[in-house]
Amino acid sequence: MNNQEKHYINRSGWLRAAVLGANDGILSTASIVIGVAAASSSREPVIIAGVAGLVAGALSMAAGEYVSVSSQTDIEKSDLVREQQELIDTPEKELVELAKIYEERGLKKETALEVAKQLTAHNALEAHARDELGITEMTEAKPLQAAISSGVAFTVGGFLPVLVAFIAPLEFVEYTEYIFAIIFLAILGMVSAKAGGSRKLKSVLRITFWGTIAMGITALIGYLFNINIA
Repeated sequence: MNNQEKHYINRSGWLRAAVLGANDGILSTASIVIGVAAASSSREPVIIAGVAGLVAGALSMAAGEYVSVSSQTDIEKSDLVREQQELIDTPEKELVELAKIYEERGLKKETALEVAKQLTAHNALEAHARDELGITEMTEAKPLQAAISSGVAFTVGGFLPVLVAFIAPLEFVEYTEYIFAIIFLAILGMVSAKAGGSRKLKSVLRITFWGTIAMGITALIGYLFNINIA
């Protein structure tokens, strides 16, 4: 019998990027389609706008994730280099600092100092990275992984509203798009909750609520401008 506990923190990096990408893919593409459909009398502009939004959004999401996560990686590396130098220059001070961290977490002063000594002897930089800086192998930033996860997820998520716009009756494109977008977002909420080990209902309500607001505002803008796109 396997009693090993199941944790999800190791998925946080790619899961966050994938959920964000899929959510944006569904929401932004559906919003574009709804907004253009509200001001259009033909299907072609709706499809073109949806595809353009899909391609531009996927590339933008992937690039944005790579740049932002790379910045986080640079900060982590800079902190580690600085910490390594401090371990060389003032090892005694760093040992006391590490022991103080363990003492604040509930260990007795003598025990905290002994733990700090043993962990420093084993791998001082790893101990300080984990317990002082909060950097671990599971949670460290991975730019390429985040970029691929986000870009692919956006493409998959954005393809669904475009497909709906292509096959839905022209006179009902806006309503059909809205209904299916909410369904897609609800499914995404359930999948992400399952993958992350969180509550499904809370995730679904959160993602569909904000999705409804975004698409409603976009449709309203389309009606307000009332531009007839042939």
